[in-house]
Amino acid sequence: MAASIEWLYLAAAVLFILGIRDLSSAETARRGNTLAAIGMLLAIIGTLQHQAIVRIDWIIAGMVIGGLIGLLMAVYMPMTAMPERIAIVNGLGGAASGLVGISEVYRHVIVPQAAGSVVTFDAFHTGVAGFEIMLGSLTFSGSMIAYGKLRGLISGSPLTYPGQNIVNVAWLVGMLAVISGLVTGSLAPEFFFVLAGLALVFGVMFVLPIGGADMPVVIALLNAYSGLAAAATGFVLNNKVLIIAGALDGSSGLLLSLLMCKAMNRSITNVLFGAVGAAVSSGGSTDQGDPQTISVVEAAERLFDARRVIIVPGYGMAAAGAQFAVREVADLLKSRGTEVRYAIHPVAGRMPGHMNVLLADANVPYDDLVEMDEINPDFADTDVALVMGANDTCNPAARHAEGSPIFGMPILDVDQTSQVIVIKRSMSPGFAGIPNEMFLAPNCHMLFGDGKQVAEQLAETLSL
Repeated sequence: MAASIEWLYLAAAVLFILGIRDLSSAETARRGNTLAAIGMLLAIIGTLQHQAIVRIDWIIAGMVIGGLIGLLMAVYMPMTAMPERIAIVNGLGGAASGLVGISEVYRHVIVPQAAGSVVTFDAFHTGVAGFEIMLGSLTFSGSMIAYGKLRGLISGSPLTYPGQNIVNVAWLVGMLAVISGLVTGSLAPEFFFVLAGLALVFGVMFVLPIGGADMPVVIALLNAYSGLAAAATGFVLNNKVLIIAGALDGSSGLLLSLLMCKAMNRSITNVLFGAVGAAVSSGGSTDQGDPQTISVVEAAERLFDARRVIIVPGYGMAAAGAQFAVREVADLLKSRGTEVRYAIHPVAGRMPGHMNVLLADANVPYDDLVEMDEINPDFADTDVALVMGANDTCNPAARHAEGSPIFGMPILDVDQTSQVIVIKRSMSPGFAGIPNEMFLAPNCHMLFGDGKQVAEQLAETLSL
């Protein structure tokens, strides 16, 4: 039985590694997701063979309920809500780790001490359990705040107060001090519950000061915390597959966070403590000037006459659910012999890979999705750039406006295109809270309206 479990865990670990490798490319992402899912199934099968299980009926009930919830989320939550769904999953993963840590502490420390018997946790396991509870709890509460910001239930603007960074650092030091006291035995085991409460509050304090523009980094970082909590759970339970899966999740999440910061030309400390990225509502400032406007028919004529078109998707496309209509426009242009590609900025949207996921959902060919560094030289030789709801990722102010929240951030060189058509609800700024000077450029025309409706009208006009 033990050998069977180890072999299943080994196979699961290999599939996790292969799955993450395949997730690095849009062309192999579906296969990677499938491999990782099979690996998780094998890990569950192996875990169910443990003789330590005393109530299999409770486990089956939990699997059925959890499976149904996951199925309903997958079926009924739209792809546009993918960031919110990931925030929920990260939070529940952290909660699971924290609850397992509390359960193990109660079973191995609190109950034996109350009964006057020998405590079976040594200093190492006590410390790891402390980190498990701390990371799991703060991941849960932080992810719920991130969900609220993404969903619009909480303001996306940074919510700060004087000295909040000092308070946060002191709070973190206090939690580490509690863990140290538990390891040395100077604090009673009941302080594990105090630690959980402190961590829950810290998760809220940690995410509230971070603005909407930094949500891609926050999601990746919370994913890393969830993985680290899972790895700590593996050490507490002496479960190898949990250690491996948690380490993979934690390291990949951290690397992704750093890559997102690099894409924004900001340090991780600036994201966590800088409180940059105020969200602006769709009814935001419109006093930045009078742009040139264009009608659907005029936009369709310019697209019809173009030899090369680059579509630039942004969060506005996701919010409008316009990805299917955008693909229809691209297909109609291709049928007329036009070269159409999509320019993908690494931090477009509200999570890493947001645009790739949405466009893949609309069955856009993977070869048409081109990353920023590769496509930027081609804008100058492109007839029309069709911007769908993007703002900060193509704002020329990033090149020269020192002191701007996006100064130095690599952007898509959309302004270098012969003609730019921007589909947007209004002239309101993006998440960074600053106007896009390209919207007033001589080669730019604004096509105001709901992204999905405008794209559908464009497709209808092009098909005539």
